Amino acid sequence: MKVAIAADHGGYKLKEEIKTLLASLNVETEDFGVSCADSVDYPDYALPVAEKVAAGEFDRGILVCGTGIGMSIAANKVPGIRCALVHDTFSARATREHNNTNVLAMGERVIGPGLALDIVKIWLDTDFQGGRHERRVEKISEIEAKHTGVK
Repeated sequence: MKVAIAADHGGYKLKEEIKTLLASLNVETEDFGVSCADSVDYPDYALPVAEKVAAGEFDRGILVCGTGIGMSIAANKVPGIRCALVHDTFSARATREHNNTNVLAMGERVIGPGLALDIVKIWLDTDFQGGRHERRVEKISEIEAKHTGVK
């Protein structure tokens, strides 16, 4: 599995902890920034991760900012991205099983690193269930195609 990861200044520290976890799990990772806690604009970091995942260059993406909200909004503007903002383990599992999410967003100012690392592990290990959920995910793609012309 290949994972693209990025954060803004509000998520920099947690991103670094997640990278350590991913390395310990032998997950191939590329960091798209930031490399320090200086203030930046989160869309500039969400966009390359979302574009790389949508293009199939990475299997999944992980984004971290102060709340995770801005990153998730920005990522979801890219056709083909299903980014979920997750701050609990139940949602981490459900968003993969039911929504086949390909990008995970979290907020460093919202959750601690222990919980965040548990969320990442669950999200990476959980497969999409398909079945009745496949129909629903396809409907999301149809909405996206209707409004962007991208299928």
